[in-house]
Amino acid sequence: MARIKLHDKYFVTSIPNEEIERAICGVGRQISEDYRDKDCPVFLSVLNGSFMFTASLMKSIEIQAELSFIKLSSYDGTESTGCVRQLLGLNKNIKGRNVLIVEDIVDTGNTIVELVKLLQEAGAADIKVCTLLLKPDSYDKEIKIDYPAIKIPNDFIVGYGLDYDELGRQYKDIYVLDSNQD
Repeated sequence: MARIKLHDKYFVTSIPNEEIERAICGVGRQISEDYRDKDCPVFLSVLNGSFMFTASLMKSIEIQAELSFIKLSSYDGTESTGCVRQLLGLNKNIKGRNVLIVEDIVDTGNTIVELVKLLQEAGAADIKVCTLLLKPDSYDKEIKIDYPAIKIPNDFIVGYGLDYDELGRQYKDIYVLDSNQD
């Protein structure tokens, strides 16, 4: 599907599924190598957007790992609000554990900063960040993004778990806002 309509906006294909899956497999191999001789890490998936990425990532790793979820929100429509709200809190004891945050997209980095602070307060021994998509032109925080699968420009995108006002998560490709809205 080359062009889709969600609510009042049109989007066009930006990253096909094959490219997405290839990038995820590469990140999965790197994580497996890096964690091979470490204690069983906790993969902390940030809902809702990272559900598809997390599923593919978990299938591509070759180590023992636990999985947990947290739900945060910082978007309203196509814009970041700058305020991160915790909708479903951390429900796993991570004291002394290696934690790998699994995010769908990192742009401003506000969510990562808040989440790292929360995990540090909960006593995580080590915190790494893995994201499907990184917008390097938008990200200016000091926290290292350890495992970025794909770097993209500062465009609004949907698909592969990402949404526009709750629509579009189900698409296997990633779409960008179409410059032609007719």
